[in-house]
Amino acid sequence: MKPKIAVSACLMGINCKYNGGNNYNQKVIDLSEKYELVPICPEQSGGLKIPRLPAEIKSDRVFLKDGTDVTEQFLKGAEISLKTALDNNCHKAVLKARSPSCGSNGIYNGNFDKTVIMRDGITAELFKRNNITVYTEEELKGLL
Repeated sequence: MKPKIAVSACLMGINCKYNGGNNYNQKVIDLSEKYELVPICPEQSGGLKIPRLPAEIKSDRVFLKDGTDVTEQFLKGAEISLKTALDNNCHKAVLKARSPSCGSNGIYNGNFDKTVIMRDGITAELFKRNNITVYTEEELKGLL
């Protein structure tokens, strides 16, 4: 029986990205040789529609590009994703780099100008606080 790992659904080719697309990544899919992949999408789980405007974290709130505060949806989605990971005994996760939900060790700065700051997204931060090791699709060596 393979260990389970939580994975951002967009990396698995599921069209849940803010713009209606996905971030399919074959290297992430290849992890299925070693792990059972458990898809999560905190933003969709939190009730955000697809498609929608992009979101970024500014201070400790999450805003769509038009200024709409979607912090509560991001927090709800993070909690649902954590429950999914824990219910599936996932001790590791591969989350989408630079996402305001899933980014680990670097997300956009909240000004929608593509500037990256050293911070975690809402879900990545919650996972780390609950002892789930977080990788991005750019850091898969530790899983292979």
